[in-house]
Amino acid sequence: MKQQDLIPHLFRTEFRKIVAVLSKFLGIEYIETAEDIASDTFLLAAETWPYQGLPPNPTAWLYTVAKNKAKNHTIRKQIFNEKIELQLSYQATLIHTAEIDLSDKNINDSQLQMLFAVCHPLIPVEAQIGLALRVLCGFGIDEIANAFLTNKETINKRLFRAKEKLRTEKIAIELPPEKEIPKRLEAVLRTLYLLFNEGYYSETQDTVLRNDFCLEAMRLTYLLTENDSTSKPEVKALLSLMCFHASRFEARKNINGEIILYHDQNENLWNKELIERGAYFLHQASQGSQISRYHLEASIAYWHTLKADTQEKWDNILQLYNQLLILEYSPIAALNRTFALAKVYGKATAIIEAEKLALHDNQYYFTLLGELYREISPPQAIAHFQMAYQLARTKADKHLIKQQLESLLAT
Repeated sequence: MKQQDLIPHLFRTEFRKIVAVLSKFLGIEYIETAEDIASDTFLLAAETWPYQGLPPNPTAWLYTVAKNKAKNHTIRKQIFNEKIELQLSYQATLIHTAEIDLSDKNINDSQLQMLFAVCHPLIPVEAQIGLALRVLCGFGIDEIANAFLTNKETINKRLFRAKEKLRTEKIAIELPPEKEIPKRLEAVLRTLYLLFNEGYYSETQDTVLRNDFCLEAMRLTYLLTENDSTSKPEVKALLSLMCFHASRFEARKNINGEIILYHDQNENLWNKELIERGAYFLHQASQGSQISRYHLEASIAYWHTLKADTQEKWDNILQLYNQLLILEYSPIAALNRTFALAKVYGKATAIIEAEKLALHDNQYYFTLLGELYREISPPQAIAHFQMAYQLARTKADKHLIKQQLESLLAT
């Protein structure tokens, strides 16, 4: 990896770990201090590494600097607060004996504990997710705003109120009691789901795939499966879904970084090991008595690992979408269902159902209608693709839609 790419890469992978460990060490009320220390650490790296050269172990350097900054902050805070010389002497002794644990186990534990801390029921669900995406996943405010389809000001207010609640309620960075885990787990899983989706198809960055986001989401989800208290069926179902999607990383874009649609992908580039792991975790997820959206979405993703265009495949996918919409309706799931409907009952039937959705501000709505009308009415297909092009937010999308338009205009 080139030196100029190393710091951004390490920021994505290590910033959230440093924040989690320092927040646990300093206390949840100092979460912003932990973020500031982590940010200052990376700023120092950006200022010194280009001139002094890379340290032998860049990650260890970051951890050491962050640890020393946190210790210095603690010393300054204690000296400021304590007025009696005897107490200062006593506190100084404690400072020198205290140590910040940066072992792999504590880093992993701190991240899981932080996830549950920010997903506390006293904090609104959307604020929980936003705070976790910011603190533990390194998302920018723009990215979080995009995920929630809102503006930066709204997100900043949510995060401020959430941090204030963490401080005033003195919420501990620890796993909740066993009986509280199921209801707290839902927000944690939704956060990881959003993180993976942001990586799998990013609209905030003009790129098709951000592997770091996806892999981090998978890593955190895997950590949940490794903990006896959090290794629930819905966790394994979500990990299964991620494995199935991640198996197509190498096939989803060409050498120019442009997106390749599912039906044009080279099946030989699919990662068979990840598909097998996805099937394993989906089987493990079936041991529970309840079904979640992650079970259904993972099952849909499983059928997409079978490239053959069979009736059985699309019948199963359509039925799974029907169940998903009953369990948890979303316009995007309804839109995706119409594609399966076209495969099972034909494009004319799918068009009727798609147009009922009336998602006039969604590029994928018009892209789908363009595909459905391609053979039925080329002029209408062209009109829909033109609308999709106007709504497209990335160069990759615009390029892909332009190709569809050119193929129609050439006939």
